[in-house]
Amino acid sequence: MDRYASVIGGRDVDTEQVIDVLDPATGETFAEVAAGGSADVDAAVVAAQAAFPAWSRTTPAVRGRLLRNLAGLITTRREELAALESRDTGKPMRQAYVDVDVAARYFEFYAGAAEALYGDTMTTSPDHFSYTLRQPFGVTGHIVPWNYPLQIGARTVAPALAAGNCSVLKPAEEAPLGPVMLGRLAREAGIPDGVLNVVPGYGTEAGAALAAHRGIAHLSFTGSNEVGELVAVAAAANHVPVVLELGGKSPNVVFEDADLDAAVPVITTAILQNAGQTCSAGSRLLVHRAVHAELVDRLAEAFAAVRVGPGAEDPDLGPLISGGQRERVAALVGAAVEGGNGRLRHGGGVPTGLADGGFFFEPTLIDGVDPTSAIAQQEVFGPVLVVTPFDTEEEALRLANGTDYGLIAALWTRDVGRAHRMARDIHAGQVYVNTYGAGGGVELPFGGVKKSGHGREKGFEGLLGYTQVKSVVVRT
Repeated sequence: MDRYASVIGGRDVDTEQVIDVLDPATGETFAEVAAGGSADVDAAVVAAQAAFPAWSRTTPAVRGRLLRNLAGLITTRREELAALESRDTGKPMRQAYVDVDVAARYFEFYAGAAEALYGDTMTTSPDHFSYTLRQPFGVTGHIVPWNYPLQIGARTVAPALAAGNCSVLKPAEEAPLGPVMLGRLAREAGIPDGVLNVVPGYGTEAGAALAAHRGIAHLSFTGSNEVGELVAVAAAANHVPVVLELGGKSPNVVFEDADLDAAVPVITTAILQNAGQTCSAGSRLLVHRAVHAELVDRLAEAFAAVRVGPGAEDPDLGPLISGGQRERVAALVGAAVEGGNGRLRHGGGVPTGLADGGFFFEPTLIDGVDPTSAIAQQEVFGPVLVVTPFDTEEEALRLANGTDYGLIAALWTRDVGRAHRMARDIHAGQVYVNTYGAGGGVELPFGGVKKSGHGREKGFEGLLGYTQVKSVVVRT
């Protein structure tokens, strides 16, 4: 059985206590990973602090070259990393390949963007020369979830390193192996020891220690609202800025003039990708009553054609991450259906014909759901799509904005004016028109409003977020 250690100061650091890593397709342990604690987090922060002066003074060109080296190694090891990510998370291989490719793309993008970090000059008076500097924070902490461990690890770490920060990355205990490999590959790429440190461990131990560490100058967290609140409180005690990405209840809003041929496969993928365990999953379908029956019928057919199986077999839908997550999804679906909230059009339970021990759940479609109910308001984090019809544009907007979340929304219409009106008035960090999650979005600022969090990742905004602005005024 493979064993994975923390990467601290360029060295593999093991622990006496380990975490069993389960294959979600079988429920069996296939690897062990170090269970880092507060002492390991402290050692990682100290290593990052020691590396920071030299790294922050390294020219952007050199930092970019090293990040490109890391991107190249990720690409070179694509097969290995995708297989590991698929087994660690349960996702189909085609999705794992995308995760690896996007992780490499983050390092490529920010390698180039590092050289475009400029300050400004301004005229304040004839006898003063004023300018700004964009400078790194110091040591940044990154707590990433189990659904896209490699991709989100790269998403948060790449801009931090490009801006001249040194980082401590804490992956989720359920799927920690991709981030640990990222730490190993950074070392192989020639990135100096201590610049990127990876400490796997339990959230209540390593995660809590990282969030509260006085040596951390900036935190990013992706995960649940409940844990996000704890991270924000811990960071506030040290007056540390935090970027929070806390999930969503994102709608696909389909109007009567929509191209249903184009919409059906995209809406299906938007909820079933990664078994619905995606913060930006299109988990609500709001559809005009004129096309409601036709669209739901077509989606039921699409769901019925979905192939469910282990990620290594590259099915359409893999397992959920754990037994506990499957129980949560089943409970929410059961409460809705048994309580008379909506009509079950497909799925709703554990699929038959699969090996025992895996954490599978059927693709599930529930029509006519009360928009105020728990299953329409809470993030299910499973392959569950709930449908609510509407009659007017005003009602569609009210329903779209009718949850505590605001991460992503999509509009399906041929009416350009309506698309712009709705995009303007929907409460979400990203709005798509006649598409969903277009192109992977490495270049697009990403983040939410309301309980979906605050701050932005991806794109140039993500890089700027890892810098502090200093004003300098010189009397001439």
